[in-house]
Amino acid sequence: SPVPEDAPSGTVVALLKVRDRDSGENGQVWCELTGEAPLSLVASSGGSYKVVTSSALDREQASEHRVTVVARDRGSPSLWSRAALVLEVSDVNDN
Repeated sequence: SPVPEDAPSGTVVALLKVRDRDSGENGQVWCELTGEAPLSLVASSGGSYKVVTSSALDREQASEHRVTVVARDRGSPSLWSRAALVLEVSDVNDN
């Protein structure tokens, strides 16, 4: 669903669950966002993450934002996976 451009900073736009069935360091996973977007990744409990807005959105500047979520384990060598996330911004002040 599109997120309105007047959504306050900290608005949750996606929930993620990351799981690695390995044990020890190989099973410990961390995530990061790559790409240019006003979004942040906030860790929750049990391998869950929230993608939240980190600043105001402006549809006139960008009608969508594309980022990649990268999950890596702490094993050696480190294994990783990625997923694309597209945030659509809806306009609230057009007539």
